[in-house]
Amino acid sequence: MVERRLPRPKDLAPLMQLKRPELNPKKRRLANALTVEDLRRIAKRRTPRAAFDYTDGAAEEEFSLSRARQTFRDVTLHPRILRDVSSIDTSVQVLGKKSAWPFGIAPTGFTRMMHTEGEVAGVRAAGRAGIPYSLSTMGTTSIEDVRAAGPDTRKWFQLYMWKDRDRSMNLVQRAADNGYDTLLVTVDVPVAGARLRDTRNGLTIPPTLTPKTIVDAIPRPWWWFDFLTTEPLSFATLDRWSGTVAELLDVMFDPTVDFDDLAWIKDQWPGSLVVKGIQNVEDAKLVASLGVDGIILSNHGGRQLDRAPIPLRLLPEVVREVGNDLEVMVDTGIMSGTDIVTAMALGAKFTLVGRAYLYGLMAGGEAGVDRMIEILTSQIARTMKLLGARSIEELEPSMVTLN
Repeated sequence: MVERRLPRPKDLAPLMQLKRPELNPKKRRLANALTVEDLRRIAKRRTPRAAFDYTDGAAEEEFSLSRARQTFRDVTLHPRILRDVSSIDTSVQVLGKKSAWPFGIAPTGFTRMMHTEGEVAGVRAAGRAGIPYSLSTMGTTSIEDVRAAGPDTRKWFQLYMWKDRDRSMNLVQRAADNGYDTLLVTVDVPVAGARLRDTRNGLTIPPTLTPKTIVDAIPRPWWWFDFLTTEPLSFATLDRWSGTVAELLDVMFDPTVDFDDLAWIKDQWPGSLVVKGIQNVEDAKLVASLGVDGIILSNHGGRQLDRAPIPLRLLPEVVREVGNDLEVMVDTGIMSGTDIVTAMALGAKFTLVGRAYLYGLMAGGEAGVDRMIEILTSQIARTMKLLGARSIEELEPSMVTLN
């Protein structure tokens, strides 16, 4: 028989670990977010459907996005044991400069539609983390204002080549004049992809008040309060637009852009030039022959051609073919620090996160972006230690099986 007795107060005292409740609702919800998926769920609750779906959605039946994420999930990692991982180095050299972590913030369009703090939140959070921040041609904060918000942050500028060449190159010159050291030329948008969620939601830029959006706004008054009481939503690089997103993209994007145009841009840009949107080995070779500094394997987050190749699966072969000629980076489908470690082990020099950043932004503004970075960096450090890798350089393809 087990002998029982009543607990004594002195025995109970060490067990009583009552925490002071967090009264700030933003801090409370962000602290409870342990993964990027947690941030996504918070973002969905707090953001009107049209804005959330613009971030969350992809083209047509969204197979490219779901397959990219599933590819990361299906990976098998092979740890090495009995390594001293008490101290690790998570930094990398990317395009001639140091980044504290092997990822940066990808260029995203219409960012202030997701949260009024927009690009300013992103560039400030990136600066605190010691990682690069990329501003999109379709950004909603000017090149100059992003520079002012993050004077010490490393800044890249993403270019969509418009039909108006002079206007495009004016943006390039402004970026150079304001200290952006890398130009990301996106090449997978001859026309806009069929983003059906946006069409079904009737998404316009800026969002318009209709019976449907008013009903959707009722449980999200804070978003509309911010939207209606801050600077009107407009683009940093073009005049205001009152039509749908699809109409805007089709007016802007130029289906005649070719390799000669890419070489012409390269001749005029003084910094590093990276081509974003490579989806096969042959194109990687062609771009490498132009002498660019890097490429990003990307299917635009699944937002252009549905059923497009999965960048992570392309990565090993592309690295074998052109990895000595330029820096190979990757995006699309990244939702965790483990995903980033996987890509680095397979030969990527760097990664970019877009949706993860916007989920954090929608969940809590600048503090939400900080939390997103905190989640990813903690996952990167933990995964590296569990793999027995003391630095990014020690990550190897043998640590990863693509199932």
